Amino acid sequence: MTIKTLLGTASLALMIAGASASAQAQIAIGHLADYSGGTSDVGTPYGQAVADTFAWVNKNGGIDGKKLEVDTNDYGYQVPRAIALYKKWSSGNKVAAIMGWGTADTEALTGFLANDKIPDISGSYAAALTDPEGSSGKAKPAPYNFFYGPSYSDAVRAELMWAAEDWKAKGKPGKPKFVHMGANHPYPNAPKAAGEAMAKDLGFEVLPPLVFALAPGDYSAQCLSLKSSGANYAYLGNTAASNISVMKACKAASVDVQFMSNVWGMDENAAKTAGDAADGVIFPLRTAVAWGGSAPGMKTVEEISKMSDPSGNVYRPVHYVAAVCSAMYMKEALDWAAKNGGATGENVAKGFYQKKDWVPAGMEGVCNPSTWTAKDHRGTMKIDLYRAKVSGPTDGDLKDLIAKGTIKLEKVKTVDLPRKPEWFGW
Repeated sequence: MTIKTLLGTASLALMIAGASASAQAQIAIGHLADYSGGTSDVGTPYGQAVADTFAWVNKNGGIDGKKLEVDTNDYGYQVPRAIALYKKWSSGNKVAAIMGWGTADTEALTGFLANDKIPDISGSYAAALTDPEGSSGKAKPAPYNFFYGPSYSDAVRAELMWAAEDWKAKGKPGKPKFVHMGANHPYPNAPKAAGEAMAKDLGFEVLPPLVFALAPGDYSAQCLSLKSSGANYAYLGNTAASNISVMKACKAASVDVQFMSNVWGMDENAAKTAGDAADGVIFPLRTAVAWGGSAPGMKTVEEISKMSDPSGNVYRPVHYVAAVCSAMYMKEALDWAAKNGGATGENVAKGFYQKKDWVPAGMEGVCNPSTWTAKDHRGTMKIDLYRAKVSGPTDGDLKDLIAKGTIKLEKVKTVDLPRKPEWFGW
């Protein structure tokens, strides 16, 4: 073997060693985002916040000196694509964790996550994901599923408690009528049984559900059905885009109903697009404040936002702020894992159990305190209910409309639900 060959072989060996060291110096994260599918209206700001947060984490030293290697993919809200991505993430350079998204795909992956010991903090708040051991008997074990905020089921329970009080305060006679509205799909259906059971317990008359698709469309027929049913309180289970179509159609048809939406069903952008049709909608807010709110942690959120908006001029909706909280919880679970045996999926999951009433560092006053245990993944039972207020034309820039008070998110009530065993897992 010549000197030249030896040098070439040595150089190649050094390159391979360097590449291997580089791979080892990074922590792989899978990121499932919907930027083009049926929930992209709310998936886009949420996904952007996750990407921004991890970019900010890398800019500020990463995790125990290691950079996060984030593989962000727009899966278009399609379960087969999510499963294909998961297969990639769970083999080869196995990810330490996943930032997930939809209910259908998260539930489809639950068993795989448990087998492969990969934690997933998703954008689905289905109550079926809150039972790590399957002890409730209502859902399969989901030991590696997490989410930040109340479950869809607990949120609708709180909204119905508010509705019962609202009906009583208005001095209306007879039983109030409640109807569940949404697509026939795992996401809007997730809290349907829980909501209808709660409504019955509170003395509501429960009407047959009204189905409308996840996509925007002409829902005049649904509004006419809603009107003829005499419903007093209607729960909107879809994301904002299709809910806006319903609210506008029902406004045009002069339907007298109090709309209550799930957490993805209303935000500042939806209020702008729907205009006065969105005025009065009740919905849950996951964070203690919205964008620009008075809280020490808002400075961190604003710095994170600058990762994709260096000017700092963009108004970020509630879903962006909530996603920053979700990603920051993941960041701290990764921090703990890195210091306690390494950032493997199993250790990252354990990282979620290390603190009680936990707010990520730097997020004080923004993220609501959360507690996850190995027996209960309901991070919080506190539900903050807000009302969308629209007091004028909503043409123009969203930031200006918020500044002028044309669009407001008005806090209505905080409901602290008990951890009733019979509510666990559904």
